[in-house]
Amino acid sequence: MVGPKAYIHLNRLIQNYRVIKKHLGDSPIMAVVKANGYGHGAVACAKALEEEGCRFFAVFTIDEALELRQGGIQSDILIFSRMQNDFLAEAIDQNIILNMSGLDDFELLNEFYTQSGESPLFHLKIDTGMSRLGIPFEDAGKVLKTLSENPHLKCEGIYSHYATADEGELNYAEWQLEQFNLVLSLAKEMGIEFKYRHFSNSGSVLNLPNSTFDIVRIGMILYGAFPSDEVPMDIDIKPVMEFRGPIVETRRVKAGTKVSYGGIWESDKDTTIGVIQTGFADGFPRPWYDGGYVIYKGKPYPIAGRVCMDQFMVDFGDGQVAVGDEVLIFGENGNDSLHMEEIAQQIQTTPYVLATGIHGRTKRVYLNK
Repeated sequence: MVGPKAYIHLNRLIQNYRVIKKHLGDSPIMAVVKANGYGHGAVACAKALEEEGCRFFAVFTIDEALELRQGGIQSDILIFSRMQNDFLAEAIDQNIILNMSGLDDFELLNEFYTQSGESPLFHLKIDTGMSRLGIPFEDAGKVLKTLSENPHLKCEGIYSHYATADEGELNYAEWQLEQFNLVLSLAKEMGIEFKYRHFSNSGSVLNLPNSTFDIVRIGMILYGAFPSDEVPMDIDIKPVMEFRGPIVETRRVKAGTKVSYGGIWESDKDTTIGVIQTGFADGFPRPWYDGGYVIYKGKPYPIAGRVCMDQFMVDFGDGQVAVGDEVLIFGENGNDSLHMEEIAQQIQTTPYVLATGIHGRTKRVYLNK
């Protein structure tokens, strides 16, 4: 197939897992594979990690969890989305762990228990300052008391989520950690024990190593990118994805030739323009055309003009270019290297947006299975 490809280096995924695990002192890892494995392919990545010994995965929706089960994943799976009545029975049947994040979830679970005599496994989420899903901190005591009064409800974990753990200023994150520890202390006083306590994410692994608890949620760094430019980058991770697009046409143009929509780019000398069959509909970050570049045979070449839906153009100058070759959009392979972090910084976005934006006609090719 002629078109963009995302080469997924599963050996790098495993190596990153090993590096992170060593960095954590062998703490158990909950691998986050939501949003199709951050664009890398959830099932393929989970299979590789499960073979390596990872025994816990996290996704956002019940459909993502079922996709893992249908793909043969046997390990524990936690879903982060709001608990819904229509998938409680399926969660039990498929051994999927749910998220309790609202006070009315108790009523939902008790009604289901009355009807079926069963309760799905779930983790209790405490909102310590993200102001998203989660039991409000001020209601934690009430919720813990309700849990203790309903032993038939199978709560096996408690967790929260940082809002600023990947930033340079950590006062707010440290305050969130204090809030979470207060809830844990209260639970201990009430005689409530949890199999899993978790708070860490990729940012806090690098910035707040004292918050690992029983299991550590790992997302972006598992795929070889740092969550921001404000975290220590002293851990040896490698980009798992290599995003490439094929050269489908070249043409020699005169100085003064305008290229692409709006005619805002104009060649300042005679040059070779290459057409790359990859566009923003496939996941190319469109703002990157302004000052952006690709790598071809170890050298950078500037993007020429606005990125189109299906294609973009590159100024190859007097370089020798072959139709059928591929240019590196981001990733790393041999002499070619252009990390997502650089692009993200230049266009004021994040590696999360770039990685999960790979879609459309992009074919994923799995290497080193």
